[in-house]
Amino acid sequence: MPTQPLSTTLPGTWELLSRIDVTASGERLEEPSLGSDPIALVVFDRGGRFAAQFMKRDRSVPSPEAAPQTSGPNNSRAQGGYDAYFGTYSINDRDGTVTTTLLAALSPENVGQQYIRGMAVDGDTLTITVKTTSQGQSIMRTLTWKRVA
Repeated sequence: MPTQPLSTTLPGTWELLSRIDVTASGERLEEPSLGSDPIALVVFDRGGRFAAQFMKRDRSVPSPEAAPQTSGPNNSRAQGGYDAYFGTYSINDRDGTVTTTLLAALSPENVGQQYIRGMAVDGDTLTITVKTTSQGQSIMRTLTWKRVA
C-alpha cells in the first residue's frame, strides 16, 4: 500500500519499461500496431496536464494496417506504429485511478475522449493498468514505467 497519495507521487516524466497484454485466460497477446516492446514517454505535470507518445520499436516492419484498426474501450488508436496525444488529467486518490481527457491526438476520433486507468507509484516505478480489447479479445494491459525526471 503506497504511503503517499497518487496526486503527490505521479507528477513527473516516465519512460516505458514494459507493456504486457494478457487475455482473461492468462495468455500473453502481442498487440500488432505498437508491438509488445514499444518506446514510450509520458509526462504528468503538477498543473493537471499530460502528454504521451508511443512508437513501435521497429517501424521498418509495417503494422498490419490493411484492415481498419479500431481502438478498444479505454484505449486510443495508433497509426503507422505511432500514437501520441495530450490533454488534462485528474486523480482519484481513493480509487488509485487517473482520468485523462484528450485535447489533441494523432487519431482524430480520440480527440475529446476520456480514459480511466488504474495507476500506482512505488518509488520510481509507475504501473498503469488498462482494461481494453485487442484483436477482438478482452485484455488487461499492464504498462510499467521508470521515472526519468
